[in-house]
Amino acid sequence: MQIVSALSEVSDRYDALFVDLWGCVHDGVRVMPGANEALRAFRAKGGKVILVTNSPRARTGVARQIEGFGVARDAWDDIATSGDSARLAMYRGIVGTKVWHMGYAGDTDDSFFTAPTVLDDPLPIERVALEEAEGIVCTGPADPLADPSVNRPELLLAKTRGLKLLCANPDIIVDRGEHREWCAGAVAKLYGEMGGESLYFGKPHPPIYDLARRRLAQLADVPDSAILAIGDGPSTDAAGAMGEDLDLLFISGGLGAAETGTPRLGDPDPEKLAAYLQATGVVPTYVIGSLR
Repeated sequence: MQIVSALSEVSDRYDALFVDLWGCVHDGVRVMPGANEALRAFRAKGGKVILVTNSPRARTGVARQIEGFGVARDAWDDIATSGDSARLAMYRGIVGTKVWHMGYAGDTDDSFFTAPTVLDDPLPIERVALEEAEGIVCTGPADPLADPSVNRPELLLAKTRGLKLLCANPDIIVDRGEHREWCAGAVAKLYGEMGGESLYFGKPHPPIYDLARRRLAQLADVPDSAILAIGDGPSTDAAGAMGEDLDLLFISGGLGAAETGTPRLGDPDPEKLAAYLQATGVVPTYVIGSLR
């Protein structure tokens, strides 16, 4: 494992990047300092950048969202989202055609329930009350600031009825600016602990990497050995990269900033970093404080 101060120190060894968004490129409010410049520099040398995100949104929705955060359009080539991967499964009927949707009450992006154009014969999906549902689609908790346990009554009813839960975002938590929020992964984890069955399509699970590779293949023929994964989540980005046998540039200043002693835009404390990596089971190829 090598601690680096800039992506450019190692980027010449790779032809493509699979880059996590939240905590690496933006903080849920604005672009991270240095991220645009680092990705632009990689692309200027012919590299391809695929943003691989556990967002439950379609890639068109993510593109609009990150533009508002200040992420430059010339800093990336394409986007693979957990939402797109999950939508494909949903419109194939993996949890039935009548679904109960659990999601953030304030989210006005309805793109998840638009049938993917790549499917020739998508099934008709109808949103219904939990009592009528054949399955659950979770894009997030209704209140991202409330402990997921508040959803126990609905999840208990769902488990009793034998409903499967499609999780469109396996992330447990994210930091939106200075505030920590719960994600759909926390709900799915709770449902599994209660005895229900949760189905995952984002990192660290294979479907989103299959989608990312398909998006990359439309741009260039790049072997896995020439792909560098970049992320800050031990159980998502890191576990996914390790499971897919991809080299990993781990961002220590994201979710693990406090534990790794990484100041904003600074480098991690080597001793704290070593303890954190051992505790989380992350085995990165490289570590950097922030994407720069």
